[in-house]
Amino acid sequence: VQLQASGGGLVQAGGSLRLSCAASGRTFSTYAMGWFRQAPGKEREFVAAATRSGSNARYADSVKGRFTISRDNAKNTVYLQMNSLKPEDTAVYFCAAAQSIINVHPREYDYWGQGTQVTVSS
Repeated sequence: VQLQASGGGLVQAGGSLRLSCAASGRTFSTYAMGWFRQAPGKEREFVAAATRSGSNARYADSVKGRFTISRDNAKNTVYLQMNSLKPEDTAVYFCAAAQSIINVHPREYDYWGQGTQVTVSS
């Protein structure tokens, strides 16, 4: 599976962005999908994940109520809608695919996209 993330950019605090992650291949629906982020000097951290069908999701406490993960299996795409953005959300955001069940640990993910930069100004 090859993943291509897009949609990052510069936004003011309180604003919104929608990230997309397009996957190649015909097996997209067999993967749980996750979003992670990494700020300079920090470890990669879990943001959100969706089950294969998209019927269930998990979120980091820091983004609950502000971010929404969704997927369109017909389009081989997973999204991350980010609202009420804060400066501390500034990071490179990565999408990832896991052959296992939904998971919050980066090591459980098998494929990674290249990342897209999100910068939130105060």
